[in-house]
Amino acid sequence: MTTEKYLSTIEALTVQPFPEVTYVDASGGGGPEHHVRELQVSQNFWDDDDGQAWIEAEGELQACRDDLAASLTTRWGNTFVVDLGPYLSAGCEGEQVPEPLNYLSQQAVSMQMWPLPDRGRWLALAIGQADKELPLILFAAVGQTSALDLNTSDRS
Repeated sequence: MTTEKYLSTIEALTVQPFPEVTYVDASGGGGPEHHVRELQVSQNFWDDDDGQAWIEAEGELQACRDDLAASLTTRWGNTFVVDLGPYLSAGCEGEQVPEPLNYLSQQAVSMQMWPLPDRGRWLALAIGQADKELPLILFAAVGQTSALDLNTSDRS
């Protein structure tokens, strides 16, 4: 996919109604207050003994994310970096963490987020990996503004 195609996918997510029920499909998932798309997925790393394939894949995904971030910043203004660690900790402690923050915090350390106040939503890009042998994934996510309002003073 090209940057233009990714931007088209992201733009669609920002206006698309949230689904009534949670679902997962080949390109991501969603639910009553969120959408998540896997924009780019690397190879897996089962045979990457020296870590070189992982380094190359991470570089490719970071370059793609940075290109997208530049375009999104032009469109929606400055980005904010959101530390996902506190959301992961809260979930592990049994606290209810809204989606897609719960899902993203299990995959990524942080996300770049753009508020979309006129839509009552936020948009984020994150690079994550479920386990060291599994692929790196560039995610695009859209969530309700209220998801980030939950104890945000404790989360940044």
